[in-house]
Amino acid sequence: MPEIRIFTVEEAERTLPLLRRILSDLRVEYDVWREALASYEVLAAGTRVETGESEELISARTAVTTAADRINGFLLELEAIGCQFKGFEEGLVDFYALRDDRLVYLCWRLGEEHITHWHEVDAGFAGRQPIDLAEFSAIVP
Repeated sequence: MPEIRIFTVEEAERTLPLLRRILSDLRVEYDVWREALASYEVLAAGTRVETGESEELISARTAVTTAADRINGFLLELEAIGCQFKGFEEGLVDFYALRDDRLVYLCWRLGEEHITHWHEVDAGFAGRQPIDLAEFSAIVP
């Protein structure tokens, strides 16, 4: 299991310009993948094993795989930063942080200007609460 990175609010904030670019590209590629998958499924529904794959079906499968590989590359970039990707639709990202010396998540969503919320590790987006900087550790152990 990889070692987790614990962020201060300031450290997490500094990643936002890069995260915005990665998540924007990721959402575009996710839409490409969904469209390619839908096309592949339509084409595959009309095939039979004994007839093999048509060129069109092979091309559609390749489009799905290519988009999936690009998505995986973006997810690996997010992992390298040390944040936790939480959803394609809303572009959610969490960062491990310490609040009163307890592990929590700083919570950010694509489109938000700053990181302004946190939640318990097991609470999820619905448990978001506004950040009070005095409660967050400024120095990472």
